Amino acid sequence: MTTTTTKLTRSANSYLTPIALACATLALLAGCGGGGGSDAGYVTAQLQDKVQNIVVIYAENRSFDNLFGNFPGANGLSSVVDTNGKPTAAYVVQKDRDGKTVLPALPQTWGGVTMPGQPITVTQAQSAGLANAPFQVETAYQKTAGVTLNSSIVTRDLYHRFFENQMQINGGKNDMFAAWADAGGLTMGHFDYSQSSLFKLAQQYVLADNFFEGAFGGSFLNHQYLVCACAPEYPNADTAAAKPTIAVLDKDAAGNYTTRLSAAATSPASAMDGAPTFVRSGNITPANYFGDGKFYAVNTMQAPFQPSGNAPTADASGNNLLYATTAAATTLPALKNTNIGDLMNAKSVSWAWYGGSWNAAVTDGTQASTVKRSVIYAGDSNGVSSKSAVDFQPHHQAFNYYANMDPVTNSANRKAHLKDYTDLVSQAASGTLPAVSFYKPEGVYNQHEGYANLSDGDAKITDLVAKLQASPQWKNMVVVITYDEFGGVWDHVAPPKGDPIGPGTRIPAIIVSPLAKNGTVDHTQYDTASILRLITRRFGLDTLPGLKKRDDALKANGMPQMGDLTNALNL
Repeated sequence: MTTTTTKLTRSANSYLTPIALACATLALLAGCGGGGGSDAGYVTAQLQDKVQNIVVIYAENRSFDNLFGNFPGANGLSSVVDTNGKPTAAYVVQKDRDGKTVLPALPQTWGGVTMPGQPITVTQAQSAGLANAPFQVETAYQKTAGVTLNSSIVTRDLYHRFFENQMQINGGKNDMFAAWADAGGLTMGHFDYSQSSLFKLAQQYVLADNFFEGAFGGSFLNHQYLVCACAPEYPNADTAAAKPTIAVLDKDAAGNYTTRLSAAATSPASAMDGAPTFVRSGNITPANYFGDGKFYAVNTMQAPFQPSGNAPTADASGNNLLYATTAAATTLPALKNTNIGDLMNAKSVSWAWYGGSWNAAVTDGTQASTVKRSVIYAGDSNGVSSKSAVDFQPHHQAFNYYANMDPVTNSANRKAHLKDYTDLVSQAASGTLPAVSFYKPEGVYNQHEGYANLSDGDAKITDLVAKLQASPQWKNMVVVITYDEFGGVWDHVAPPKGDPIGPGTRIPAIIVSPLAKNGTVDHTQYDTASILRLITRRFGLDTLPGLKKRDDALKANGMPQMGDLTNALNL
């Protein structure tokens, strides 16, 4: 099987051509995607013999360039900036909202760079004047604010939504991130992450530098894509509580929906004058956006079961406390489509989803609606998470949206598969982890801009990896560390053209395993559902419809299929 990897002994400057393009060419000839080729049967047999446990660690909201842009041997920032950080001819300059005018500088970071209450402050005014180019966040404000930031500082959140992401990508040019970011110039920032523990893990094992978020936009949809390779349907949304959150889009000359949100009349014409505003950047697509006459949830919706961002009904008692009110526009009806858990159950493959602070969040959610939540969406007074205000994010718990996890009618299934992080740690130590484990850190440890810093999550995730390495199951384990989505932050690589759901912006992924091709960068084309492809191949599962849909769309657009991460392994 042809693989595309770079040993880390190569210098960053030795990367001379776009690997993604090379991979696409090779894939047509020799199965660059990692799933084809004449030796596919051999690889499958070796995978099934050598891999007994797959662990997925799912962090938050970072593009590849944002954290790993200076990684040696990777398709990183050296492709578009020189050694002094100045943009080269390869850099595509950021345009204004007319799509034509080059921004004279980056817009200010609206509302300021740092969150309130942080020990270091960079105000909106102090963020002005940055050149139209990528910049290093830590050092960018030394002249204007007299400060140097670090990975323990929480910077403000940025839009990371379904339609906005597509508007920023702009057909693959990636030249309208600043135009459509609600945070202005901060979207072009990146960190020097080279001293972090995750960076060092990537150097030791495998970093994938051609890995894309499976769906455009944000966390909710990408968590759903991780488990079903789909966007969840909201039946009859136009006559339901969700009607006020249906997005308003522009249409083309033929009356078809575009991917562009309709701008509000008061929206600033230029990104230099303020953040954009829209008629409605809702959570639900208009009917027939995907061509099947249905409504789909593409931005944050809440689970129908606790823990949920929506409390029980006001007069709830007994079992009713286990549910979220259906009167809220953001409560998604229980899902009934097939997910990867269903397919594993059908083949008697053991699995579990482990949520950080899950048990505490369940207790917090199953209280009367009059009780203030202390775990769910509960950061400090500034909205920032901490070890004492863990800020559990219920919309990250993908399986909790499914009807077969109903806390009353399917309580046994729920108990078997939805667990706490403490269960993950104890099972790893005892060598009793299920065949497939998903771990989702709570807010304080997930590295999400706006409420979490980088350093706390870095320590938590690498500590878990150390615990997994000490497990009796380690010798047959593959650990995939990745991020749910881009977090509204620019990346220079154009996503491959797939289907209407995605893929979106490039994100980091690290493959840690005794079977890993240690010390390499894997340039194979992957997306979030490559994890599902690996699970499917290893355990001989049926194929989720969304995986075939993605491959068919990629093929129709002249792109290689997505790999299944086997190119990162010695099999």
